[in-house]
Amino acid sequence: MRLHVGCAMWAHAPWQGTYLPHPLPPGERLRAYASWCDAVEGNTTFYATPPRATVESWARQTAPDFRLLVKLPRTITHERRLTGAEEELRVFLDAMEPLGPRARMLWVQLPGSFGPGDLGTLAAFLRGLPASHRYAVEVRHRAFFEDRRAERLLTDVLTGAGAEWVPFDTTALFQSPPVSAAEREAWTKKPRLPRRAFALTDRPVVRYIGRDATAPTVEGWRFWVETAAAWLREGRSPTVFIHTPDNSGALPLTRRFHDEVRGLVPEVEPLPEPMPAEPLTLF
Repeated sequence: MRLHVGCAMWAHAPWQGTYLPHPLPPGERLRAYASWCDAVEGNTTFYATPPRATVESWARQTAPDFRLLVKLPRTITHERRLTGAEEELRVFLDAMEPLGPRARMLWVQLPGSFGPGDLGTLAAFLRGLPASHRYAVEVRHRAFFEDRRAERLLTDVLTGAGAEWVPFDTTALFQSPPVSAAEREAWTKKPRLPRRAFALTDRPVVRYIGRDATAPTVEGWRFWVETAAAWLREGRSPTVFIHTPDNSGALPLTRRFHDEVRGLVPEVEPLPEPMPAEPLTLF
């Protein structure tokens, strides 16, 4: 029984020397992060497909059961809108190949303008994807959350392709006005959508963002602690990503979330012991 948890990135300046060793060469940063969490969002691939050698380094730094949810490049999802991007997709899949089971599920994040009228395009795109991967789709058009017919149609498309629907829960973020610069920036950039919590497959994925303060972040995720526990009891293997606006404390918060779920489902496999932030000395 496995609950995977992670953050939005594996390299973040405030973590260095506090939670992770510092300095660390680029080729060791993911390894250090992976001693804290067993999953991470692969947001960097949204901006450009990395060289294959870079992806090989990611594989060397992580165990095969580590989950790296890599995002399809924006040229495919936002610029081409899933149409006529066969070559870009081929290049991307070839670059990701060294990850093997670490990237068994790929992340298709769609723009807010991608609505119910585009579902035929999404269905055709998902049908054309290789069966060697599983797929997780994130939508941001309000109709999918507020119109029952649009929600049902999207669910049918995803279920037909064996794909998961990725919710991005921002309700805690927008519960009260921002009190920090990072929260104010998040208010301008994060989607303000109703919470959705229905797993379509045996591997649900959740993205959750809290506040910079710990108390409201923890209070806001209680729903997901209970939901993840319920999924585990059903035999599912969820992956939950914990964000905060500045992410400075996201690493320990993510482990705390995992601990809270284990408190409800003790059979869940524990996380690894974190790598010491400071080198061990004799004195």
